[in-house]
Amino acid sequence: MRNFDLAPLYRATVGFDQIADLLDRVMASDVTQPTYPPYNIEKTADDAYRISIAVAGFGADDLSVEVKDGALVVSAAKAEDDSHRRYLHRGIATRAFERRFQLADHVRVTGASHADGMLHIDLEREMPEALKPRRISIASGDQSVAKDVVDAEKVN
Repeated sequence: MRNFDLAPLYRATVGFDQIADLLDRVMASDVTQPTYPPYNIEKTADDAYRISIAVAGFGADDLSVEVKDGALVVSAAKAEDDSHRRYLHRGIATRAFERRFQLADHVRVTGASHADGMLHIDLEREMPEALKPRRISIASGDQSVAKDVVDAEKVN
């Protein structure tokens, strides 16, 4: 894998540090990504998403869903003692895991539910009023447009 130095990007830009951090994370991560537990990401509406994670064998008390540093962190640990059981075949993995999902700006977690061995996490993108498109009315030539004019005599 190639190594790129992004230090010049940090020196030459202001306000684009999130992009550089994202590039650093992508290039620094291992080629082999963990595949346990399997998950789906679906778009449920224009600004709504759902992450579904297969967590067979885990109860709601064994699971943890947190948002920290712009990332959704889902983790699980099974505290059950299996020393008294003898398995002939053990195909259901209940090993501890931690799965991270990087959240985009203005995306927040609206809820989580656990049913039928699936953990569902609902996300919603909330656009701030300042970023939403606004329609500007155009005044015709005969209408006067009120302007904020500062009188120079009153300022001095």
